[in-house]
Amino acid sequence: DHPPFFTPSYLRHSRHVQRLQRLHDDHVAELQEQARLNPPQPPPLSTKSSHASLKSTRSMHTHRAPVQDIIERLPPPTEEDRSHPLPSRWNEDDRMNGLEILADGTEVRFGGVTKTSDEAASIRADHPMPKECGIYYFEVTMLSKGKEGLIGIGFSTKKAGLNRLPGWEGESWAYHGDDGYSFACTASGKAYGPRYSSQDVVGCGVNFRTGNCFFTKNGIYLGVAFTNISKGGLYPSVGMKKPGEHLRINFGRTPFVFDIDGMMERERESVFSDINQTNTEDEGPLINKLVGQYLAHEGYVETAKAFAKDVREQQQSLGSNTTSYEAPNSEDDIHAINRQKIRKSVLDGDIDRALKYTSSYYPHVLEEERNRDIYFRLKCRKFIEMMRRYAELAGAATSPVMAKSMESLSSNGHADSAQPSGQDQPDTQMELDDQIQRETSRGQHPPSSSDDIDMDASQELPVKARAMKRDELIPAALAYGQELQQEFGNDPRPHVKKQLQDLFAIIAYQNPADSPISGLLDQRGRAEIAEEVNGAILVSLGKPSSAALEKLCAVTDVMLDDTAAKSGGASALVNVKRDFLRP
Repeated sequence: DHPPFFTPSYLRHSRHVQRLQRLHDDHVAELQEQARLNPPQPPPLSTKSSHASLKSTRSMHTHRAPVQDIIERLPPPTEEDRSHPLPSRWNEDDRMNGLEILADGTEVRFGGVTKTSDEAASIRADHPMPKECGIYYFEVTMLSKGKEGLIGIGFSTKKAGLNRLPGWEGESWAYHGDDGYSFACTASGKAYGPRYSSQDVVGCGVNFRTGNCFFTKNGIYLGVAFTNISKGGLYPSVGMKKPGEHLRINFGRTPFVFDIDGMMERERESVFSDINQTNTEDEGPLINKLVGQYLAHEGYVETAKAFAKDVREQQQSLGSNTTSYEAPNSEDDIHAINRQKIRKSVLDGDIDRALKYTSSYYPHVLEEERNRDIYFRLKCRKFIEMMRRYAELAGAATSPVMAKSMESLSSNGHADSAQPSGQDQPDTQMELDDQIQRETSRGQHPPSSSDDIDMDASQELPVKARAMKRDELIPAALAYGQELQQEFGNDPRPHVKKQLQDLFAIIAYQNPADSPISGLLDQRGRAEIAEEVNGAILVSLGKPSSAALEKLCAVTDVMLDDTAAKSGGASALVNVKRDFLRP
């Protein structure tokens, strides 16, 4: 078992937490993959077998509108970056003797004895507060204050001793309940807030943008307690002095008493107020070129032309001498239409049609050595589409062919029969259908062979597949799986072998949509391979594989991550995808 990932409500839009979620999902998937490859052995003389969980893949990104195109193709942060997990429980190995950890690590109770007035017992969380969050906040509930309520709540570095209350030691800061004083790395405190007692809820927050620390009591903001907090490696910490003192911490698994969500939103508004004051008057020509180049790059021919016309008319009305953005030429238009046809076929799940279009318009692209992985993934996607159709038809009834099919595929046997793959109803693609009709009516038409392709492709797989019964799809998928095995089974590359294993594992489930590997069937997975094919075609035409606007967004994201990791400043509160690219 693996503990579930949790996201504190105020960090639901945090880039850092989104990254942590991805890393967590990858880790869980890897554990499931190991379990599948190394299933536990049954005990001696036992006839029972163990069923291992299969890998669950990440859902791919969606692709529809231009803004969503940019969102889905921003490269995810690499594994090498500092993951900096969120605190999640008390650390068994970072506590003073006499402290007992309870309730899955969220409660701590003091049962020891202190010998001097200065002596106490403190404990730290399992992870420090990440600067990349911008603001970090947690709350502690006093389940029992003991006799005198000698409790300290705050944070400290690893250098701070644990034999005294936090705040009294160097590199520790805390708010104490017996006198309401705040202590910053010294035993000399300052009057700060009210005392706290049993059943009170005390919150502690650090704003890494301002360097200020604040506390709350029962949902009431008490003001700034400490300033110039710039150190990294600050761990949530509590300390107790008397037997029976019992605390429970909330790192965000449950709702907070204090409205930290509202504070975070106000902080973000402050940051965006500063951003919006930036003078962008001189950026107009650059922005026009970025947008125009993006539209042309993505194949939105009519939109690109309309945009160029609007820019030109606007510049003329203003009497501007700035060089206007020029629309793509006729040759670019034809390639754009061809690329959109291929993309739409993939997004509709019609892989055979996509392969035919690609072979006709760009016959050597998928044959190039540098694109062999793209070709492999495209062929694999056809198998996925077949199983998607099977999953759609899956019901309560048990399929009688499942066990036989799995045995046949696993043993490299032969399917009983081959049937065409199943596909979904095609989705609409922005402006494509109207665009193709307009362009072809003007004489801008691809070679005549494409007419035959359109006619053939439009009459084959989707109609036949939808007429097939559920159990008829398995032999068809099995036969195609044999083709994949014959074509790619001898490929020595580990990722190819692994991909084939993952694909064929789908057949092991009577209802793949409810299986641990259901992520493979996600319709949004079509977008990634569609973009890979599109990029390969563009490179073959001597053009960049991604638009300049995409690169600009990606670079901005990386710069924000680097800055947030170093200082936790305003950059930690900006999410390019959510704040600027959301349609």
